[in-house]
Amino acid sequence: MKNHLKTPVFLFLIFVFVLNTFSAIAQNKITSPEEFFGFQMGADYKLARWDKIVNYFYELEKQSDKIKVTNLGPSSEGHPFLLLLISSSKNMTNLDRLQTINKKISDPRGVSEDSLKTYIKEGKAVIFESMSLHASEVGGTQMSPELAYDLLTKDDEETQRILDNVLFFMVPCFNPDGQVMITDWYNETVGTEYEGLSMPYLYHKYCGHDNNRDGDYLNLQESRYMAKAMYVDWQPQAYVDHHHMGSYGARFYVPPYCDPIRPYADPLVWRELSWYGAHIAYKLEEDGFQGVLNAAQYAGWGHFGWHWITPFHNIAGMLTESATANYATPVYVHPEQLRANTRGFPEYEAQSTFPNPWPGGWWHLRNIVAQQKSSAWSILDLAARNKETVLKTAVIKAQNQTKRGAEDNVKTLVIPAEQHDYLTATKMINKLLQSGLEIKKANKQFVAENRVFGAGSYVISLAQPKMGLIKNLLTETHYADNSWTRSENGVPYRPYDLATHTMYEFMGVNVEGLHSDLISDFPILQELENVPGTVEKGNSGYWIDGKQNAAFLVVNLLQNEKIQIKRVDKAFEGLHPGDFIIEKAPAEKLNEIAEKAGLSFLPLNKIEQEKIHTVKRGRTGLFQRYYGGNMDEGWTRLCFENFGFDYTTLMSEEIKEGSLNKKYDVIVLPNDRAEAITGDLKGQNKQEAEEYPEKYRSGIDKEGTEALKEYVKNGGTLVAFGNSFEFAADAFNLKVTDVTNGLKSIEWFCPGSTLKVDFDNTQPLAYGMPDEGVVLNFSSPAFEVVPGRHNDDYTTIVRYKDKSLLKSGWLIGEKTVAKKQAMLSVKYGEGEVVLIGFRTQHRNQTDATFKLLFNTIIR
Repeated sequence: MKNHLKTPVFLFLIFVFVLNTFSAIAQNKITSPEEFFGFQMGADYKLARWDKIVNYFYELEKQSDKIKVTNLGPSSEGHPFLLLLISSSKNMTNLDRLQTINKKISDPRGVSEDSLKTYIKEGKAVIFESMSLHASEVGGTQMSPELAYDLLTKDDEETQRILDNVLFFMVPCFNPDGQVMITDWYNETVGTEYEGLSMPYLYHKYCGHDNNRDGDYLNLQESRYMAKAMYVDWQPQAYVDHHHMGSYGARFYVPPYCDPIRPYADPLVWRELSWYGAHIAYKLEEDGFQGVLNAAQYAGWGHFGWHWITPFHNIAGMLTESATANYATPVYVHPEQLRANTRGFPEYEAQSTFPNPWPGGWWHLRNIVAQQKSSAWSILDLAARNKETVLKTAVIKAQNQTKRGAEDNVKTLVIPAEQHDYLTATKMINKLLQSGLEIKKANKQFVAENRVFGAGSYVISLAQPKMGLIKNLLTETHYADNSWTRSENGVPYRPYDLATHTMYEFMGVNVEGLHSDLISDFPILQELENVPGTVEKGNSGYWIDGKQNAAFLVVNLLQNEKIQIKRVDKAFEGLHPGDFIIEKAPAEKLNEIAEKAGLSFLPLNKIEQEKIHTVKRGRTGLFQRYYGGNMDEGWTRLCFENFGFDYTTLMSEEIKEGSLNKKYDVIVLPNDRAEAITGDLKGQNKQEAEEYPEKYRSGIDKEGTEALKEYVKNGGTLVAFGNSFEFAADAFNLKVTDVTNGLKSIEWFCPGSTLKVDFDNTQPLAYGMPDEGVVLNFSSPAFEVVPGRHNDDYTTIVRYKDKSLLKSGWLIGEKTVAKKQAMLSVKYGEGEVVLIGFRTQHRNQTDATFKLLFNTIIR
């Protein structure tokens, strides 16, 4: 018998078998981050760029059926915004059913107790985590490939339990644009004298650091993606942002927050934060990490960005904060440089919430990656171990909040169809719908509590799971004033951000509360509202309502088509000062614009030419500087773009060149320090600025100041927001003082509150405004004109009320600003300087006062 092992055919078959076996093994192999990027995540002097990270996640998706990569769409500047889902293969094939369960658990109204028990047993804990929301805080995004890899490759019991019991949604980078900017900046400077310097301009096109202030208004594209994923499609039981903080305190902050806490969240949320935080801290200590702090530094009453707004969605919203390095460049910290002196952390010494102080030494990006990965894993581990408890608690929170809403003194909120600016009211409704609120729309007139509400009014019952969100956004709120918010001497502690986030006040929308539960058969809104604009011609043409912010979008679109527009100065035939008139225009173009803006062209049957004037749109320059950029400038750009305003970014060098009247009719100075505008920096600010390359230093100096004075003297308009007043007052020798200047906080304190004012809407700069309303005062200057021979050069546009100024927030020393000017214009030569003390376009949120800015350009 022949030896078959020696035959060529048999050997070939063995070879093919072995080759296929190794090929199968190779195909099942999951590429590690170190293999893919060529270095360990967090390695010194190495940053993985977003495009390469995106490619890595798609590579993982090819190699494993436990990960799903979804590109939610382009970021503000066109980069992919990714949402990853990591879970077991079985869960991945059952997502439709699990999503249905998630929605029932998040809103159990009308669901039987037996069904809820089934859902709790069958469902999975939904956990969201976002990385590097602030792009300069690089650790989270650098950590994300390693966290994903570990979840996909580890085969121990703990990992399997996570995959089986948790649907883990990860946003590996909340700001892809900034990640690319930061990485390129770091790679450009690494190995040079500028290595580790912070980027000199905004690391997001519009908002820079402020993308963490957009969890309510959803003004940014990235925010809208996140809101749909987390507020509407999948409501998580827990959410965490991974951040960085300063280099010279604790190494790592983990939940819970310290006091005070914002009202109206279910108490179980605050208990959950302690529960998750204790587990994270325990696992960190178990793994040998030092310098971990919890229940201190970050209060439970913060801004309404992602981790601080989610508790009012019944989500355990949290953040971690790592001590930072200089991007990927390590820092050395001397022991004596370590500091505390913050809420709940008075000394850098061991305490119950900080039992293991870090002694100092070298601090690397790898330290940050490792501790953030541990914390991210711990949240998944706790949810997996206690899946049914997590889901049961979600049901209880939703039921509790619904019950509280039903028993509240105010049970129903109505947004009447009759509004000063009805399109802004619709805009607000759409923001609330994107936040997952249940809203009904009246399809007919109705009467409630002796009030008549027109068809088209919106009705919001507080008897729904997100009652706490409704209360905070749509009812008057006041910041805590107690021992947690003042020192023993009565000195107030500044809130982390604003003292109020009352959306309806910021946007100028009338909301009325009812003490009864309005039972009606009005339909629930299923999609965003779209107001159709119509076009109807009269004998003399058309007019549009100047009370609508959207009117300025229409005017800009018409001006782009070189269509002449006029504006009403004195009332006639039902028109009011500020309304716009179009005598003739192509009907097809008007129809196109009406559809885009949602604003109607109304029939005009008579014109009184002596009561109108022809509109001129000013050529606008918006000042921009370096030194980290100015977020107020970025938000102003977004505001301009949303309403169709053309503008030019104006840098220091161009101002210093002079001849500004040839290019600009209006120059806008965003809220800023005078020294940041002039470049005359002092002390530490000056030292830091001088570390940058010459091309990244800015300041208009005396030369630019003289050029601006010449510009205004020759007919230009200079608009100064907020603290830019100091520059304008000094440079132009204005006889205006800031009555709040130099006062101690126990005398004057207004950390982001809505204050009541009167608008002089007979003045062109206040056309379209109501007679009275509120403005956002964020430690803003308030003005008083110094008596002199030229008092008539100073015109008041907005003035604070004489008493009872506070609407929402926190105010100490109202007499300081009572009856004082909040906005005024000053003649200077042939031009004018416009001073707007309050935050007229703050974060693109204060729609109620946008027109005061727009009127400086559309004249």
